[in-house]
Amino acid sequence: MLDIGAWDGWFSFEMERRGAEVMAIDCFDNPRFREIHAIYKSRVDYRQMDVYEITPQSVGRFDYVLFLGVLYHLKHPLLALERVCAVTKEMAIVDSFVLRENFDQNATPMMEFYENDEMEGQTDNWCAPNLACLMAMSRTAGFARVEFRKIFPYSAALSCYRQWEPANPTGPAVDLKSVVHNGNNGINFDTWRDDYVTAGFATAETDLKRVDVQPSVSGYGVRPLSVNHLNGNLWQANFKLPPGLPAGWHEVKMAVRGGLMSNSHRIAVDIPLAEASPAIESALDGTTWAKNSLDLSKGSVISVWSAGLPENADRHNIQVLVNGAPCVVDYVAEGTSSKQINARVPDDIAAGSAQVIVKLGTRSSAPVTVEIQA
Repeated sequence: MLDIGAWDGWFSFEMERRGAEVMAIDCFDNPRFREIHAIYKSRVDYRQMDVYEITPQSVGRFDYVLFLGVLYHLKHPLLALERVCAVTKEMAIVDSFVLRENFDQNATPMMEFYENDEMEGQTDNWCAPNLACLMAMSRTAGFARVEFRKIFPYSAALSCYRQWEPANPTGPAVDLKSVVHNGNNGINFDTWRDDYVTAGFATAETDLKRVDVQPSVSGYGVRPLSVNHLNGNLWQANFKLPPGLPAGWHEVKMAVRGGLMSNSHRIAVDIPLAEASPAIESALDGTTWAKNSLDLSKGSVISVWSAGLPENADRHNIQVLVNGAPCVVDYVAEGTSSKQINARVPDDIAAGSAQVIVKLGTRSSAPVTVEIQA
């Protein structure tokens, strides 16, 4: 367990007494904490740290996290909640001062900001959310579920979970069709950025709302920001990359209305793009499949098979050039050593012989000649 803002250690030592392995953090090195630590012969790992320094790399990950009476002291409360979420594996208890005039969790989220010493004459009291805002910020920070627990005279307490409720095995089925970066359509994501995921899926369910859709990345649930019906049984959901993911490949899945998780698609998180030398194995008309040919009267897509590409080569980092002009890359096969790449040639491409090149970073393949017919 992790106790953030431990002060004199009441919760830290009580959790240890109940059998937990505890780390306690505060920005102030409290002599009383150290005194009690010595009296109890405690093994609590006590560290002086700022909440913004807390990352999986600096402290690790914890089954349970306490974040009590800290949030309203912070100039950047949402950033702090993201830090809390990133080191939480299961649940965090979040308690904060809240506006007493508005204890309705369904109210419009709002927060007072204190520029100077307007709150009790203290210069480290920065904000006061209402209950709805405290819950909204906790969800926005990356927690899948946020449950209201209790109102105190001046504060409110929440249970914030990283996972969805256990699935109903007889619930609706989902077929996950695609998973891409919301901004560039690739499969590479960076935890240091504010990255978002776009997922396309199919289900027989109708009239889906945000609360009906449960995305998951490597077991961490994350609340969708939007859910849109495309056509027929096809839907799209957009959601934030969950905080705290380690570098590597991660499986994205989707459920609706509490049903079982879908098939998975993989994304690459914090994986550098390896130096590689593309090598075109074949180039075909994307409509007729004629080799080394493209009939523009049938379509403008050329399908190129290229070896020598790293596993996380994607639509964002691969370039296909025809006579030096960049094409729009629509599709890159997942995970295979020889990747199929579908690209749309420019509208003004001229008929005749054309040189096709695949480029990754600074390295290009040898050109392949394709005959283009108008």
